[in-house]
Amino acid sequence: MKRHSPTKGQLEAAISEAVVQFEQEFMGRGPLEARTFIVDDMVIIRLRGVLTPAEHQLAKTVPVDHGRELIKKMRETLIERGRPLLEAALERILGRKAISMHTDISTRTGERVIIFVMDCSPRPPER
Repeated sequence: MKRHSPTKGQLEAAISEAVVQFEQEFMGRGPLEARTFIVDDMVIIRLRGVLTPAEHQLAKTVPVDHGRELIKKMRETLIERGRPLLEAALERILGRKAISMHTDISTRTGERVIIFVMDCSPRPPER
């Protein structure tokens, strides 16, 4: 009996679920919304509502740039430490290796964008 490969939408949903789980377990709080888009060899993940109430307050401190810098640096350090977990999840779901990760967080909107470049266009692992 031949098994059907997951659709692009199913792969994107699985990645979103894995990233939300990572955010909850590793960062201590999950986003309010997660969307994933697979475009050629890139995986683009958009997370909304990732800042904590304390981070929102810190972003408003004077000078404003100081609070925002602290948040960005802390979040950058944390995601770099958790990067192997995220890459492993993507490799498990897509059957491809991540070769680079790019990320930024908006302290104004509370959104984070993560972009992974894979070694080639994703394909689901053999079952």
